[in-house]
Amino acid sequence: MGPCCSCFKTKSSTRETELTEKNAPESNPFSFSISHQMSAPTVQINGLTVTGHGLALVNVSIEQDASYWEWHINADDWNEDNRDGDNFSLDGNSMLKFGVATRKNRDFFEALGDMQDNDDEMSVDDGTKLMREIPDVKSGDTIGVAVQQSDLPMVQFLLNGEPIHDLAISRFRGMVFPSIFMRDGYSATFVWNEDEFKEMSPHVRFGPLIPERGLI
Repeated sequence: MGPCCSCFKTKSSTRETELTEKNAPESNPFSFSISHQMSAPTVQINGLTVTGHGLALVNVSIEQDASYWEWHINADDWNEDNRDGDNFSLDGNSMLKFGVATRKNRDFFEALGDMQDNDDEMSVDDGTKLMREIPDVKSGDTIGVAVQQSDLPMVQFLLNGEPIHDLAISRFRGMVFPSIFMRDGYSATFVWNEDEFKEMSPHVRFGPLIPERGLI
């Protein structure tokens, strides 16, 4: 008596599955995330959303001549309820910062913490030289960041689609990464997918950021 048909069928199905997996196209090895290694230990990271206090960097460097991304902002109930209160003030210690930053590591954040503990904050490089404070950011706001590297390198900022011209940064060099400086009471989500943008980029040449080079 020969082998049953079900045996041949099982072996054939297994072989087809192996061939399918072997020949399947490879996915892009790089994807966007908030980098744990390049972000302050005082921030909390959940995928593309960050909370807490301190500097956070996205894991992909900016390689395009012109690129655009957004940060979608949420604020907790305390921030929203007390925004118009008598004791609420938006100073440099309560504003979120947006822009780009050079690569950071744990040694940088440890040194930064030591200097701050020694009250040496006046001379501290906190990593936000290529970032700007956006005033009066509230829940539901969209912060757009547009970076051009050809011709005159520049970082431009938009609040809910409206350019903030006086905050633009010009003349920067080197490898930079999308970055945000968080404050307690806020959460911010990094958005790179054009289909999820809430606003338009400032010009058609600013395409969505592409993950050409990734770092863990």
